[in-house]
Amino acid sequence: MEATLRRTVNSVTDVLFPPTKSSKDPQQHQILKAGNEYVTNLPLQMALYFNAFFSPFWLVATLVVFEVKYSSLSTLYAIILIAIYIVFTIIEIVRLYLGFLGNLTERVPELAGSWLLTILIQFPLIMLLLFNEDAILLPMERAVHIVMALFVFFELICGYFAIRFMVNYQVTKFHLKQFSDLEHLPDNDYWQDKYDYYT
Repeated sequence: MEATLRRTVNSVTDVLFPPTKSSKDPQQHQILKAGNEYVTNLPLQMALYFNAFFSPFWLVATLVVFEVKYSSLSTLYAIILIAIYIVFTIIEIVRLYLGFLGNLTERVPELAGSWLLTILIQFPLIMLLLFNEDAILLPMERAVHIVMALFVFFELICGYFAIRFMVNYQVTKFHLKQFSDLEHLPDNDYWQDKYDYYT
């Protein structure tokens, strides 16, 4: 009775959650399991996490300050600031999402996309908002821009090292997997393929 129940549960589980190719082969599964480690960057993840909570506060604070100083701004700077706030907010949402996804799932393209958005768009925009005196910076605005600039700068540095470490780890894992695949080939097939290649 117990063996039948176990087989039934296993078959239902296999239908709902199909096993991968590597989990069907127990020896291959042990090789991958033994050498598997997480390479996510904890400081980057913490910065992204706190930045996700700070960003709405930054947006509300900058919009309130913009409303206060709108009458004293020239038309050109009012239009420029509105465009910067819109672009910054949209890119910030995409950048934080890609950063979370890339770092937690160890996907280099998403993490690299987040890093490129940080270095090419977010960092120049926050520096423009922070150091442009013609935009009439008020103390509260300067304070929230400094905190946002620190987040962006820290994520820029941590993101670079996270991408570098993740790429090196995945390259090493790829090469080790090739060697473990060679161990499962029968010797005759391996040497016969090499012989056919050179003749």
